[in-house]
Amino acid sequence: MDLKPSGNLKIDTFSMRIGDIEGVELDRLHALSLSVGWPHRAEDWQFLRESGEGFVALDDIGRVLGSAMWFSHGADFATVGMVITSPRLQTLGAGQWLMKRVLDKVAGRDLRLNATRAARRLYLSLDFQPEKTVYQCQGIARLQTMARPATTRGDVRTLDASDIPAAIALDAAGFGVKRAALIERLFAHSAGYGLFKGDRLNAFALCRPFGRGHVVGPVVAESDADAVAIVRPHVADHSGAFLRVDTHMDNGELAAFLSHSGMPVFDTVLTMSMGKRLTDFAVGGAITPKTYALASQTLG
Repeated sequence: MDLKPSGNLKIDTFSMRIGDIEGVELDRLHALSLSVGWPHRAEDWQFLRESGEGFVALDDIGRVLGSAMWFSHGADFATVGMVITSPRLQTLGAGQWLMKRVLDKVAGRDLRLNATRAARRLYLSLDFQPEKTVYQCQGIARLQTMARPATTRGDVRTLDASDIPAAIALDAAGFGVKRAALIERLFAHSAGYGLFKGDRLNAFALCRPFGRGHVVGPVVAESDADAVAIVRPHVADHSGAFLRVDTHMDNGELAAFLSHSGMPVFDTVLTMSMGKRLTDFAVGGAITPKTYALASQTLG
């Protein structure tokens, strides 16, 4: 399979050229995501640009017709996201053209992404392999005050900057890759709760503004009960407002808690990988941290 990208692509009666996503006005990126019904605000685009790199597809008069980004964590791993082409170009090869440019930049790395139904055929053609379903749970949050909280192994309290090193280590154990720069950036934009046993951080959940309201993630914990314990205060903080959680969990205590808290499954995407599979990143041991909720579908 030829993955060598070309510098231009002829589309219908006009050509597209590649540009650096850093050089594009935020309102034009926002208009692109709105054209496909994605909820990202201009501020969400800016956070992603600060966290990763990317390309845009431009026509002859500079209109943004597509985008693709990647987020590196060390020299051996990256996630891919924000792969968008305007509706009129989705069947004309623009997505594959952009992805080939990205794959050229991240060659030799293990890759992970979350694919919409419309994009799965594209990623399969590029040799990405299916992994797990992601359940996009969202709605107007409501805390079930009559429900008795599950017993947890510690105390829940708010997080601050001093907890960042422990959160980085816990996230690395759950995600399989150390994401120090991303976790630091998320802390700067998020409110967080952690479950502590003495001075040891056992679980944490961050929540930040995103799209129509707020998104909770990442959530890293050693058990369902612990995951619920650190998500619950975010639900309380945003009761009556729009809240979203992206999770691989389709059953168990967290899935039930989200549904009962006004956040049923709204949609699904599919986690896919190239190179190492998810199981290759798993940490052995009887009790190990798991990523119960993604930072976002784009970031993983």
